[in-house]
Amino acid sequence: MTVSRPAPPVWRSTLYVPGNVPKFIDKAHERGADCVLVDLEDSVQPAQKPEARAMLAETMKKVAKGGADVAVRINRPLRLAIPDIEAAVRPGLSALFITKTEGVQHLSLLDEMVTELERERGMPVGGVGFGAMIEHPRALSQIHDIAEHGPRVIAMMLGGEDFALETGSIPSDESLELPKRLVAFAAQAHGVAMMGILGTVADYSDPAAYRKSAERARRFGFSGGTCIHPGLVQALNEAFTPTADEVAYARKLIEADEKAAAEGRGSFSVDGKMIDIPVIDRARRLIARHEAIERRLKKAAR
Repeated sequence: MTVSRPAPPVWRSTLYVPGNVPKFIDKAHERGADCVLVDLEDSVQPAQKPEARAMLAETMKKVAKGGADVAVRINRPLRLAIPDIEAAVRPGLSALFITKTEGVQHLSLLDEMVTELERERGMPVGGVGFGAMIEHPRALSQIHDIAEHGPRVIAMMLGGEDFALETGSIPSDESLELPKRLVAFAAQAHGVAMMGILGTVADYSDPAAYRKSAERARRFGFSGGTCIHPGLVQALNEAFTPTADEVAYARKLIEADEKAAAEGRGSFSVDGKMIDIPVIDRARRLIARHEAIERRLKKAAR
């Protein structure tokens, strides 16, 4: 079965912004994040959720002024998710982050509602993506099904704090690495962006350490990270951007491959190393990623 999904996002950095705090909302567009994630869930107290929803239309306009994509993290249970979706689905929304994603059936129910709202509000049907947040150990058995068959799924991530709570563990690099990598394998197997860092996101006091965790995540195939503090946006952008040296070497490999193919040679070496097909494919992917980031930056600068 072919699942219709929006284009994969180019989100090196996703900045959480509480949906009811104007001082954070008003400055979010200045932070340089690829995506601003307006939070209606944990950062908003239950009594203030109606206010955050009422603010959302204006909030989305404000946080998008710098060229960032706009996403909204919705609540669970369904009774809270429905008014969140009603408030969030409007022109300018790139994605909904689905907290406590359980499986394809859960996502399909929300997809039905989003589709109706897109039609009613003159939006392209299927244009709003879903970020599937895995936050309970029972969802781990569903991650490949979610990645392959989940409607609208353009990104996946492990909600580390909630996952640790549900497993009775202390959130740490050690306790969260295995579940994060399991979710990553599922996402990567089906061409879905994996978000997060190989560490915890609650500690924002050490940007250098945060960047190292993000760089490590990138080496494991993660495409971008999230942060709750604007001071970490730059660290994420740098960590998840191919370096100039990496881009130059990738182009060197591709050029050598094209030259070898023109000469009828199936194998060749570069800088004393034998080069085979996976190395060239990896180089092409890095260049594609570099070019996608460049396009995103040019679009945001307009």
